[in-house]
Amino acid sequence: MDNANTAGRQETAAPAIELRGISKAFGPVQANKDISIRVMPGTIHGIIGENGAGKSTLMSILFGYYKADAGEIFISGQKTQIPDSQAAIAAGIGMVFQHFKLVQNFTVLENVILGAEDGALLNTSLRNARATLRQLAQEYELEVDPDAVIEDLSVGHQQRVEILKALYRQAEILILDEPTGVLTPSEADQLFRILRRLREEGKTIILITHKLREIMDITDTVSVMRRGEMTATVKTSETNPQELAELMVGRKVLLRIEKAPAQPKDVVLEIENLRVIDDAGVERIKGINLNLRAGEVLGIAGVAGNGQSELLEVLGGYQPASGKITMNGQEIDLTGKKSDGQSRRARGIAHVPEDRQSEGLIMDYTAWENVVFGYHGDPRFQSGLFMNNAAIKEDATGKMERFDVRPPNPRLMAKNFSGGNQQKIVVAREIERDPDILLVGQPTRGVDIGAIEFIHKQIIALRDRGKAILLVSVELDEVLSLSDRIAVMFDGQIMGERLPQNTDEREVGLLMAGVTEEAS
Repeated sequence: MDNANTAGRQETAAPAIELRGISKAFGPVQANKDISIRVMPGTIHGIIGENGAGKSTLMSILFGYYKADAGEIFISGQKTQIPDSQAAIAAGIGMVFQHFKLVQNFTVLENVILGAEDGALLNTSLRNARATLRQLAQEYELEVDPDAVIEDLSVGHQQRVEILKALYRQAEILILDEPTGVLTPSEADQLFRILRRLREEGKTIILITHKLREIMDITDTVSVMRRGEMTATVKTSETNPQELAELMVGRKVLLRIEKAPAQPKDVVLEIENLRVIDDAGVERIKGINLNLRAGEVLGIAGVAGNGQSELLEVLGGYQPASGKITMNGQEIDLTGKKSDGQSRRARGIAHVPEDRQSEGLIMDYTAWENVVFGYHGDPRFQSGLFMNNAAIKEDATGKMERFDVRPPNPRLMAKNFSGGNQQKIVVAREIERDPDILLVGQPTRGVDIGAIEFIHKQIIALRDRGKAILLVSVELDEVLSLSDRIAVMFDGQIMGERLPQNTDEREVGLLMAGVTEEAS
């Protein structure tokens, strides 16, 4: 990974960033414990660790969002106080968060200058910023229409805007927190080209990710965190995915899914001529036909925005549609009158939605409350008008222990868990109901390697008990390895079905782009 220029810069320069003895606690939870790290200039430095390991907390301290309880920060060899994000920006640090900080109804240009205006005359700021953006876009391959409204841009282009914001503020150090968690494979590839270009121009990049393949592909150095402590820092060229996984988790981790061949049984779900038209009158699903059998995982592959989300929403009960869906021979209402999620759960359909924060959890409620949502009518938890909160809390505690949710505190608000631990709460709630059909969207988005292994095992165990699983994931390798059968969606249609053992990423990728064998 290290080129000659990178090696030269490291030999002659002070670290771009040095953290010494950083500690941070939130009440009884020690998020960071005596962490020291050196990041050399002009390199891409990866930081990996399980969910809740303290990665984002550490970077939030560096960016001034949190104040460390102890420790020192040095920027280019100079001790630096960073009490807030403005001080971090003044020190040449920019941060791109996992959930973007953009004003959705502002233009690209307006978002870039927001908080960094040249003076009272906004037109002057906009004119100057337009020229600067044009230069930055050409220099770093960050082309984006400056007059486009943010809400009209793809997620990948919104991320470019966040990077442009940081560069416009003259950031020399760029922190990216799980940057590919919301990107398609092609968008992720483009992001990595941009990061390499930034490194070539002398920028220093810190990449927080849980994806070992990304670490091996793009970083020069990688630091590993576990339970709030720094356990190792190694040159990427001198390590491998298996070693990194063990350093992260503290044990050997399976990097591939071990499963026996599926034993599919009867069709439990049949979809005929399903059509979905959204509120704007756009047809999102165009007359698809599918069936799902007990004892199999049917994977839906496709670039985000091609109808997979709408398919999950229809099956989950909160998107009206036309056509016909039958479960175990009984037709399901699609008009929206009786198609709420509660009726689906009563039929034995559980749903892990794609967006855990807006659809899977109520962020300002506790973990124990979230664990029972949708299933509060269970006789174990409700008697007449009253809820048995003690029973709910006991049930939540058990689920959190079995799914290794960290911290294992059912009284903690959902918003105070890391993204991966939020995902575990949702997955535990749905899988432990032992449903006949599990709808699962992006099951491991933002989840660390140890939790990915665990969630995959739970899905396969459910399959092996004769249950049916419909899987939607933008992670093509996840679809290929977890599925027993794959259907590929493009532009609201099924382009074809494949067996994983008889296909590969290239063929599925072409179908995802709408290219069939006949067309090619």
